[in-house]
Amino acid sequence: MFTPAETAACCRLIEMALAEDLNKEPTLRGDVTGSNFLAFSSDGKGVFVARELGVIAGLPAAGLVCGAVNERLHFQPQIEDGAAVRAGTQIATVSGRPAGIVIVERTALNFLQHLSGIATLTRRYVDAIAGLSCQILDTRKTTPGWRLLEKYAVRCGGGHNHRMGLYDMVLVKDNHLMWMRNPDLVIETIRRLRISEKDLPVEIEVETLELFDVFLPAKPDIILLDNMTPQQMREAVRRRNAVAPQVKLEASGGITLANVRAVAETGVDRISVGALTHSAPALDIALDYVA
Repeated sequence: MFTPAETAACCRLIEMALAEDLNKEPTLRGDVTGSNFLAFSSDGKGVFVARELGVIAGLPAAGLVCGAVNERLHFQPQIEDGAAVRAGTQIATVSGRPAGIVIVERTALNFLQHLSGIATLTRRYVDAIAGLSCQILDTRKTTPGWRLLEKYAVRCGGGHNHRMGLYDMVLVKDNHLMWMRNPDLVIETIRRLRISEKDLPVEIEVETLELFDVFLPAKPDIILLDNMTPQQMREAVRRRNAVAPQVKLEASGGITLANVRAVAETGVDRISVGALTHSAPALDIALDYVA
């Protein structure tokens, strides 16, 4: 289920999505077709059905869409988020006035298809490194406004969340290093942050083994190995194990389904993949009507 923050984020998105469809400004016009052709229809039922293999995410969002359109619509999930489905699996039902169901259809499917696509792609990455002691993480490469829901979908797929934003982790990236220039100043700043922001994890990004050696003695919580080769990653793991085994190593950059297992086999602890959220194709889901 959604957390309160995820529910609030979803409700804001639903409000905007329905406003796009119903043109509430300057005056409410609503669904011109449905209000004229379905005004006197008896209650009906729709079934959300998967059209392909995948992992479902976003059922709470679909339920919130139904409630926003008409509180008398009854939304009933048939499975839980995180469940694997095949073509033909019934995901949920919605029953009530047909005029309301047709308004629900596109917005609910947009949420379900997008979030299930993320969960499905995440599960593929997780399955690709099965049996290895390594985690798949997302990034901040999310759709504006959708971050909480997209990261929720990553969890539904078996992945883990990286930082939510700029506020909940100290992450020193190459752009910070470029402006600071002085590695000693970076290390001193990390030590200071250990005191002033002691509740936040500290991560630093490096692109070379030489820079890795500079920052490893500072013992950040995580060192991000950016665009390194598997050979370089294995050497970083060896050096980490010898100097500061408590430091986690994270691989990122150029990670694909074709190479993710080879990266995990180097011994890194985490692999962050921007594609989970910025490139996941929508899962094919339909709403079939029951007479």
